[in-house]
Amino acid sequence: MSFEEYAALARQLSEQRRAGEQHAATEAARRRDLHAAVDYLQQRLTAQGHRLDQLGRAIGIDQPPPGPAPARPGETAAWPGPPSGAASASATASDPSTAPGTRDAATAGAAGVPGRPGVGAYPAELAAGEARLALPTAVSPAGVGVPAQRAAAVDPTVELELARRMADEADRHGQQAELLAQRPALLPTWSPLARAVAVYAGCGAAAGVLVLALVLASGVGLVDGFTLGAWICAGLPAVAFFGGYLVLGRWGRPAMVAGTPPRYLPLGFLICFLVVPMAYCAYLLLVRGLR
Repeated sequence: MSFEEYAALARQLSEQRRAGEQHAATEAARRRDLHAAVDYLQQRLTAQGHRLDQLGRAIGIDQPPPGPAPARPGETAAWPGPPSGAASASATASDPSTAPGTRDAATAGAAGVPGRPGVGAYPAELAAGEARLALPTAVSPAGVGVPAQRAAAVDPTVELELARRMADEADRHGQQAELLAQRPALLPTWSPLARAVAVYAGCGAAAGVLVLALVLASGVGLVDGFTLGAWICAGLPAVAFFGGYLVLGRWGRPAMVAGTPPRYLPLGFLICFLVVPMAYCAYLLLVRGLR
């Protein structure tokens, strides 16, 4: 071999070496990127899990993770392995056909009973456990059973992309759940001020109905004038105010909110102590107008 051929061979080996090094560097960079993507995705999933726990506690769902389902009475788990010593002894004592010699002769096939005609090399039927442990086979053109081929390896990049999309979808649904959790159960689309006005006005209207009932009772002599005046000026307005305060605290508070939502106490006090006397005045005007 001439010197030129040696030089060409050396150059070819050098190029192959550089290509191998470049491929190894590219593969190492790809693996680093995959590991970084996996770590980032793991952090996102952990944060999502914590946030879901907070949402569950906020809406009153705080249950332990579900464990394995309890076994039914009289039902035992299937175990593909051999029975225990006590069970084997009991089965042998109760059924003579399951004695060691008889069982071996019945299940060993041609290998267990040499020279016996009409018996194949394997038993005709496998037990349930042995059937589960048997390897899948594929028939070759020559008719010889060979192990089945494994499934094609998945691409980690594709799997990470699918996981990232699912994490994005989970974030979107989590944000929607947080928006819903920040709305109260009572009049969720209303502003806090409009909700407070509606609640205090409703409680004042209910107290106004009670005022009319007291006025009717006073007309028939069941309630005296002093008691009627006390309820109209102080009792029923105070009941309406505290009723609205409790309703806003119970149903007007979102499941997830930072701090205590405003209840507009001066506005509620003013509304309740105006609506009840106004209802009484409206009743008097109505009665005089009808007369």
